[in-house]
Parts: sequence; structure tokens; C-alpha cells
Amino acid sequence: MTLDIVVAAGPLLDDWRSIHNMIIPTDPLSAADVAERAGRHRLTLAYVSGELVGNATVRPPSGPDAVATVIVRVLPEHRRRGHGTAYLDAELAEARSAGARRIETVVLESNTDGLAFALAHGFVEHDRYLLDGDAVAFIDLHLRAESP
Repeated sequence: MTLDIVVAAGPLLDDWRSIHNMIIPTDPLSAADVAERAGRHRLTLAYVSGELVGNATVRPPSGPDAVATVIVRVLPEHRRRGHGTAYLDAELAEARSAGARRIETVVLESNTDGLAFALAHGFVEHDRYLLDGDAVAFIDLHLRAESP
């Protein structure tokens, strides 16, 4: 299994948005939202044998602690095949090469697969919050090995 990762740009941003909105239905993004994010963050798509399996966001390191956020989303039909681990490893390497000293992620509380994945890969919870009007919380986590 070879995971091919490409930066989402142009028409590929529609694929990125589709995956985001399916996995995070409580906070759907418009095409304009995604285009704006693409200017600030690294947005990628992952393929296996030409088939789209997921997307990711890497928010570059910021602040005095050089905190980066790495979010990997794998489509449900492609989970538990090692794609998420390979994708996460690649995106963590991207964040670290950009100077990240602490790496965080965020998972929608209702995404039990995503939360289990994050916990199994060394992330620990440090915050939960609701967006205005939402009933499902977002969970912020950080890599244990990189916590202060």
C-alpha cells in the first residue's frame, strides 16, 4: 500500500471540502472558507492506488511554543487499513520540518473512530468546547511526548 499525498489546490479543494464536511457535519465549510484556509494552512488529500482515502490539515507552528495542529481525516470505508497511520506520520513530519515543538489535533466528539485513533497514536485530551449553537463538542488533544 503506497499512500500518495498531494497538496489540495484548485479543483482539488472541492474534494478536500467534501471530506471535511462529511466527517465534521456540525461545522460545514463553504468553498470560500476552504480557499481562505488553503492560504493559511497546508491542506492535502491522500490517495491509495488512485482512490481518494482522506484529507488532512496542517496548521503551521505559531506562538512562543511553536504549536502546530495536525488533523488527519480518513473516509470510513478506508479506515483500519493503515492509511491513517501512514498519513499521520507524513503530516507530523511536515509539521516538525516547519519547526513545530508541540503538536495538537482536534476531533469532533461524535467521531469515535477519530478519537480512538488519536488516543492510540499518543494524543491526550486537554480541552473540550462547543461552538456557538452546537450540541457536539470539539476535543483538543496534544501529543504526550511533546507536552510541556
